[in-house]
Amino acid sequence: MTKILSWDEYFMGLAHLSAMRSKDPNTQVGACIVNAKKRVVGIGYNGFPTGVDDTEFPWNKEGNLYESKYAYVVHAELNAILNANDKLDGCTLYVSLFPCNECAKAIIQSGIRRIVYEDDKYAESEGVRASKRMMTAAGLEFVQLNERISIQVSIHK
Repeated sequence: MTKILSWDEYFMGLAHLSAMRSKDPNTQVGACIVNAKKRVVGIGYNGFPTGVDDTEFPWNKEGNLYESKYAYVVHAELNAILNANDKLDGCTLYVSLFPCNECAKAIIQSGIRRIVYEDDKYAESEGVRASKRMMTAAGLEFVQLNERISIQVSIHK
């Protein structure tokens, strides 16, 4: 019998496909925002802002803020919010990595009410703990998928 993806698996798959656009050599993250009608209203991945040449800026994790990617990269969640083509009130955000505290602020402000995530590898970091604290206080639901979604893409020329 053919395995049919659940909606959560399907939209997480879209988040993973988006992550494949990221040039980050360490962590590729993708996000997909879906409204109540199961329509995609925003999509994004972690990368530099539009117009900033990603070959001229650092991708490294080490060094001071100015010399590392952290001062320049727009996270997948924020990119999806900024790329949204509709209001986000009541939407669900699918993201491959649990959002940081900076993204949590934008998620809450945008009106997103539910987060479906896959990986929580930074769960003990202060940023993620603060993120969960804010989202809980704001009444957001966050759900971790039990199974990892795997996307295999082959391009034939």
